[in-house]
Amino acid sequence: MVDGTSEQGQVRRRTVLAGALTTGALVGLAGRGEAAEDGHAVEHGWGKVADVFRRNFKESPGEVGAACSVYVGGRQVVDLRGGLADREANRPWRKNTIVQVASTTKGATAICAHLLAQRGELDLDAPVARYWPEFGDAGKEEIPVRWLLSHQAGLPIVDGPLTFEQACAWHPVIRALEAQKPLWKPGTEHVYHSVTYGFLVGEVVRRITGKSLGTFFADEVARPLGLSAWIGLPEKHEHRVSKIHYAAPFTLEELIAGMIKLTGLDADTVTRWVTALWEPGSVQARAGELGGALDPTTDYFTSRAWRAAEFPAANMLADARSIARMYAATVSTVDGVRLLNRATVKKMTVVQTDRTRMHGLPPGLDIPADRSFYMSLGFHRACPPMPMTGPGAFGHPGSGGSIGFADPDAGVGFGYVTNLWNFRPDDPRAANLIEAVRACLG
Repeated sequence: MVDGTSEQGQVRRRTVLAGALTTGALVGLAGRGEAAEDGHAVEHGWGKVADVFRRNFKESPGEVGAACSVYVGGRQVVDLRGGLADREANRPWRKNTIVQVASTTKGATAICAHLLAQRGELDLDAPVARYWPEFGDAGKEEIPVRWLLSHQAGLPIVDGPLTFEQACAWHPVIRALEAQKPLWKPGTEHVYHSVTYGFLVGEVVRRITGKSLGTFFADEVARPLGLSAWIGLPEKHEHRVSKIHYAAPFTLEELIAGMIKLTGLDADTVTRWVTALWEPGSVQARAGELGGALDPTTDYFTSRAWRAAEFPAANMLADARSIARMYAATVSTVDGVRLLNRATVKKMTVVQTDRTRMHGLPPGLDIPADRSFYMSLGFHRACPPMPMTGPGAFGHPGSGGSIGFADPDAGVGFGYVTNLWNFRPDDPRAANLIEAVRACLG
């Protein structure tokens, strides 16, 4: 969604699986379970996570600045951060540093929707038009809310044209979605709704509550849990924002090789898949551009206007602790707060995309959902390319490398954020940290 270089942008638009100057700048690295300086600690038995976090700064692609947090049973057992929030300014990554987490935002947005469902205010099987009557135009009158959450509504793009200013204003995008005709018969196919997901789910939340998604998230999730996380960043927190840096660009051949490694699929299948879905002008490429509003050749992603607006699919700013704490509160009680009950978690984590075919694949090509897009109602489910900590885990990664997830069986909430954005599908950083968490769980 954001370009570091034009070459990176070309690769990025073909990719959906995504998701330090010196290691002497690291803080909070109690690798053997000892208390760290400035009050941070890795509890006894969790030193392997700190060891991997430290190693991530030294091995490819490296880190500039990063943070990792783990909760188990509602209690924080890992809190790591280190490196630089801004390499050029030599600004260290501090306790209050926050960073853009791209599509990791989608998990927070889904939690908001499921809070309303849990309260009986939102029926996931009801037509969207029950809550948002204008949505029913252009053949969309029967689309249920669950197809918005599972990327099956047929609305990954808007025809536009839209400007960046219109997208930041929210309502012009909503009008465009109301007029938009689905690309396929809703409910029969799926493809990643990169940006429209946030507007679609966010408008349903707004129609029910009278609050924008960002405001609802602040009131119902962030404030009760004491999170440093915002969808629509208040200006007073601008000084906390880490600068985004970019890992080295890579070739299409390297992309394909990485996806073969990640998915376990054969070379011919992956090549045909990549060619069909992520060539310039394809549906998946257009999905990130929002009718022209998000021009990948500009630096909109670094602007105050972007951070101040609400893009509930893509522009949350947060720290690792907040992401881990949010997910922990979906599967356990955190300082007296539990967001979702067991019944809600069970319902919202049933995989949906194993029932429909991925849109845009050439005839004769079928990609198993558990090797490509294993999506429940707003969350990726654990699968071979994204194992998390167990088969019941659910969460959402973000372009560049961040991820948050929960594991109801292990009682885990996990958050990892980075300001060195790497768009290779086989990025090892989060995967190595998660593997260490699994080892510590035993």
